[in-house]
Amino acid sequence: MGGFGGLFALDLKKYREPILVSSVDGVGTKLKIAFTMDKHDTIGADLVNHCVNDIAVLGAEPLFFLDYLGTGKLEPHVFTDIIKGFARACAENNCALIGGETAQMPGFYQKGEYDVSGTIVGVVEKSRMLNGQKTVKRGDVVIGIESSGLHTNGYSLGRKIFFEQLKLKTSSRIPGSKLTLGAELLKVHVSYGPLVQALLKRFNSALRTPRSALPVKAFAHITGGGFVDNIPRVLPKSLDVVIRKGSWDMLPIFQIIEQKSGVPDEELYQVFNMGIGMVAIVSADKTEAVLKFIRAQKHKAWAIGEVVKGKGEARVE
Repeated sequence: MGGFGGLFALDLKKYREPILVSSVDGVGTKLKIAFTMDKHDTIGADLVNHCVNDIAVLGAEPLFFLDYLGTGKLEPHVFTDIIKGFARACAENNCALIGGETAQMPGFYQKGEYDVSGTIVGVVEKSRMLNGQKTVKRGDVVIGIESSGLHTNGYSLGRKIFFEQLKLKTSSRIPGSKLTLGAELLKVHVSYGPLVQALLKRFNSALRTPRSALPVKAFAHITGGGFVDNIPRVLPKSLDVVIRKGSWDMLPIFQIIEQKSGVPDEELYQVFNMGIGMVAIVSADKTEAVLKFIRAQKHKAWAIGEVVKGKGEARVE
């Protein structure tokens, strides 16, 4: 109590050349669903997991997380639920929740609304940091790992489709799901951090193997921008990724979006994750072993594409 900053003791004995990795993000208009349903216990976990995934793609493990919550009037039950989500997700990701800021600004927010953002700091050994632009090769395979739903992006278009165009309510039942639409839309953003670390330990831990020869080459977190904008971040400028439609089991919520929204596929696959929350790019000869390992960690996964000659782009065909 009384400190103006959060403290964290970094154990440098674990690393020869530690590189700190940071990311900051928000939850976006998914908050509108939480406001409508007055359900706030998943929002904090969404934010932590999103941030963990953003640094996991570099091979980094999370160290600590800080949050910012802004609102017109602080409602105790809302605050408590959000913080519970932060705490639960930090514990699941082996990450410390070391502080944050709560700002009450009367007249600035609509009644009953708030905004929330988070910052995460992690660490990775320099020699083990992932850099797909140097390691991804033609013929590598793209593995898609299942999402839980929309995660934390695409909600502006999603709300327009479901509530304005299809005239559904949060209490509506959707085909293929046992949950209401509201519950589907509030599903927690999956954390892939522990899975990424397990994959790197299993497949990339050979001490004297050149980085370019390691089987797990890169990861891309499929958030805002979908496949089209996120995968190119980890590609060399001379290579493309081709994603094959229909190569994974699409979640019911995305089936409805695809079949009933009337939105062109090019836009859908650039706005939504379409059921794939993270992709891994791996050497072709290790594809089956990696898939088997991911599935053993209780994640659904499929080979959904390949790396081909190109100019640093991703396309869905």
